[in-house]
Amino acid sequence: MVGLNKVFREEKKFLINVDEFLEKSHMLSQVMSEDIHNGARGYVIRSLYFDTIYDRDYFEKISGIETRRKIRLRIYDSDSHFAKLEMKQKQGAYQLKRSLQISREEATALTKGDYSPLLHYKEPFAAECYALMNTRCYRPKTIVQYHRKAFIAKENKIRITFDSNIVATESNFDLFAPHLNMNPVLDKFNVVMEVKFNGFL
Repeated sequence: MVGLNKVFREEKKFLINVDEFLEKSHMLSQVMSEDIHNGARGYVIRSLYFDTIYDRDYFEKISGIETRRKIRLRIYDSDSHFAKLEMKQKQGAYQLKRSLQISREEATALTKGDYSPLLHYKEPFAAECYALMNTRCYRPKTIVQYHRKAFIAKENKIRITFDSNIVATESNFDLFAPHLNMNPVLDKFNVVMEVKFNGFL
């Protein structure tokens, strides 16, 4: 198993249209390195988000609370043998993202409300998630899926991503299902561009 991964950076999101995406994607391909998983359409990301029974994390986000968090499981293929348990914490202008790779079976247990597999890990992050998700009654809330195309500047680790075909479901939490009945979140002609950087652009 891969150990804990930690990233601390600023993230800026912009809503653009498909024409802008194609233009900017072509431009960036001339000056930045493409993510090795890109392919022609990018790669698929599927995330299951947890929240408290009263949707505390969601309401803190829309209220603009400066220090807040979100917890999710993330996969890149429904046939994957593992998932990433991630916690993103907003701290002023910065985001702290911690992620821990767990097995497919353990991830499935978490989606069913059984967080005990986290006690088997030596990383304090796993114990932190276990305590938080139990004491605040976290439960699966939604699955979100989209195609991502990413570009990286190796010199300073700036990462620019484009997310399209964003769909979601709140009725099925089978993270590894090959096919899920999902509904569009944005107009299909909209793309979310995100710039991720640490300290400068």
